[in-house]
Amino acid sequence: MFMSISLLVILIGFSLCIGRIHLSLITVGKCLLSSINIIHYHNSLAHEIIFSLRMPRIIAAIIIGAALSLAGTSYQAILQNPLVSPDFLGVSNGAALGAALAIILNLNIWCTQLLAFTIGLLAVLIALVIKKSLKSSKLITLVLSGMIISSFMQACLGLVKYLADPENQLPNIVYWQLGSLEKISWNNLKIYLPIIIIAVTIIFILRWRMNVLSLPDQQTTTIGINRTLETLIIIILATILTACSICLSGPIGWIGLIIPHISRLIIGNNNQKLIPFSIILGSCFLLFIDTIARSISVGEIPLSILTGFIGAPLFIWILIKNRRQL
Repeated sequence: MFMSISLLVILIGFSLCIGRIHLSLITVGKCLLSSINIIHYHNSLAHEIIFSLRMPRIIAAIIIGAALSLAGTSYQAILQNPLVSPDFLGVSNGAALGAALAIILNLNIWCTQLLAFTIGLLAVLIALVIKKSLKSSKLITLVLSGMIISSFMQACLGLVKYLADPENQLPNIVYWQLGSLEKISWNNLKIYLPIIIIAVTIIFILRWRMNVLSLPDQQTTTIGINRTLETLIIIILATILTACSICLSGPIGWIGLIIPHISRLIIGNNNQKLIPFSIILGSCFLLFIDTIARSISVGEIPLSILTGFIGAPLFIWILIKNRRQL
């Protein structure tokens, strides 16, 4: 755990220095110290780059990486399925549909995020209603309901893209779907950061109960745990984390799938240790990816492209390593 926290601190320093305009570590340190009145140092360009451009992105990368990895870890623990990712209930396609609708209606960034958040949660709510209407207590019913809603939202998204202006609107929809932190600002963070922190805190407190929820129904009843209620609470919290993350950055693939797997290889299956580690590892991963995305070319590379190039080989390696258990 100490090494992962140390890695995160190193990546933060690296990300503050690296970009299209390179800043030395000394300059960054002086700007940070001057901001809290420890020393007097004036460099308006460096100050603007650090506090208006890079710092919001760094914080966003940390919280989104943490949120997606925690959501993936929670879903996989609750459903006892290592192949489940945070968008399995249709929240990603629902949010993408909301954002696409906002773009073709020429709404501003605030309305785009709000509509993405609303329709993303609506997709999950519909999946939960379908499961309840089927009167099935099996979690596989929820997974199938999520797949149905996700496919429907994908079809609606395809229709919206077909109707969008191919010159002005369609490129914006496609770019949003690929994920980026380019438009992150302090104002964005003020809205979603408190929600993410609250959801992360509640799941963190409940993490030991996830171990209990993996036991058979009879044992959880004996212990006095309401399996259905607590499972629903964790699923809702994980969904909120996913929806908030997508609103800030657009869909970013692979983080919620591979980070829990890598964390289990290092820490094990005990959720009390697994969840804190996956939070930090997810933050490190997305911060590293975002730093690369904005540094290696003149134009910014969408995050899902890089996470796909890195995530797919990593997942193949994980499958090979665990082939005896498959």
